[in-house]
Amino acid sequence: MTLKETKKLDVNRYQLEIVIDGEAFREAIKSAYFKNRKDIVIPGFRKGKAPLSVIEARYGKEVFFEDALNLLYGDAVEAAIKESGLNVINDKMDVDVVSISKEEGVDFKVSVTTYPEIELGEYKGLKAEKVAVKVDMEEVERDLNAMVERNARMVEVTDRAAAKGDAVVIDYEGFKDGVAFDGGKAEGQTLELGSGSFIPGFEEQIEGKNIGDEFEINVTFPEEYGAEDLAGKEAVFKIKLHEIKVRELPAVDDEFAKDVSEFDTLSDLKADLEKKILDRKQKASDEELENDLVKQIVDGIKGEIPEAMYENRLDQQVQDFAYRLQMQGMNLETYLKYTNSTIDDFKKSFRPQAEMQVKFRLALEKIVELEAIKATDEEIEAEIKRMAESYGMEADKVKEMVPVSELEKDIAVGKAIDFVKENAVITEVLEKTEKAEEKKPAAKKTTAKKTTTAKKTTAKKTTAEKSEETAE
Repeated sequence: MTLKETKKLDVNRYQLEIVIDGEAFREAIKSAYFKNRKDIVIPGFRKGKAPLSVIEARYGKEVFFEDALNLLYGDAVEAAIKESGLNVINDKMDVDVVSISKEEGVDFKVSVTTYPEIELGEYKGLKAEKVAVKVDMEEVERDLNAMVERNARMVEVTDRAAAKGDAVVIDYEGFKDGVAFDGGKAEGQTLELGSGSFIPGFEEQIEGKNIGDEFEINVTFPEEYGAEDLAGKEAVFKIKLHEIKVRELPAVDDEFAKDVSEFDTLSDLKADLEKKILDRKQKASDEELENDLVKQIVDGIKGEIPEAMYENRLDQQVQDFAYRLQMQGMNLETYLKYTNSTIDDFKKSFRPQAEMQVKFRLALEKIVELEAIKATDEEIEAEIKRMAESYGMEADKVKEMVPVSELEKDIAVGKAIDFVKENAVITEVLEKTEKAEEKKPAAKKTTAKKTTTAKKTTAKKTTAEKSEETAE
């Protein structure tokens, strides 16, 4: 491979002319031939046994050109980029073949996008406010009460009727116009009365009923219900009540502390909760300070940033969001349908965040360069150890998966953030000063109309309805 020419086309856009010599191209043609010949049938030869010369004579000398070029393309472009010294970003590359022949080889041009050259404004001596944090005992009690709630146990009640807040175990079957409908039946279903888990009117009509009662309730499905054949329709549910249970909270004392924590006394547990709350609030204050400094640095950036960098970041955000949805049992396509939006709408909502992240990363990398910030061997080994423990694998495996050069870069970028904070003028305040732009009235919240096409029918609220409630 030979890099014939490097030509600047535009800001952050270059064209590389690359030549692959005839000998290398002919070897690639042979490789393509051996890879594909098993599927080629030529009269007079057994399938897959026709010589290369015969296949070329029948189908043309160019028959394997495309496959041969594909075999060489990746390594050729990678070598050319390295030789050019360009810092290329992961983006679509435009390819134009100038000439191609078995004798002379290949001459082709590829257009690439490069990282931008940016200029920074001030990044040392930045002024910012940091909110001093403290913990009120009400916050400790709130977290303690949450622990108590999590350790409550369900106790069966047999001497009274069901009431709001109880957990009941029921069988139910739904009927529309006297006919049972699909998905409207369940047995041994646990339901907390008053939780709003089922359609309006369902839970309230169970209140006042006793264990063993069999009864009917009348409901009307919401107009926006996921199953079109039930939306807005009246229905009757036949119910049988099997159990009534209540949450019994444990006594809050030293024994409780021993049961739920590593501490022997309630006092020690409260002290630990206070420390954790303080740490949490301190972290939030630090993040707010860092965000303030980030905005100042980003606002001072000068330079044209390729659109491809924003698109790459948006794609990563979409992948991350899709993964989180998957962990909740939903995919992105279903989510977009439920929220009545498109992937373009989705990306547009993430655009400001993506732009901020791209610019800040570029700014930090520039600070690393200007201040000659480097990662030490000890820091690299510590990061490898941390990753190994996090992923539950050997350190050597981490080294195989993650290039050391990338670790060095990430560590240096992290140190650049610390450098900015260490060189900032930070004032500790009880409450942040409201800036002029923060005083502008917020735009009214708009909510997309709920539209679903889900076919599953049930007395419960649909997944779509729950997703939208969470989003709102």
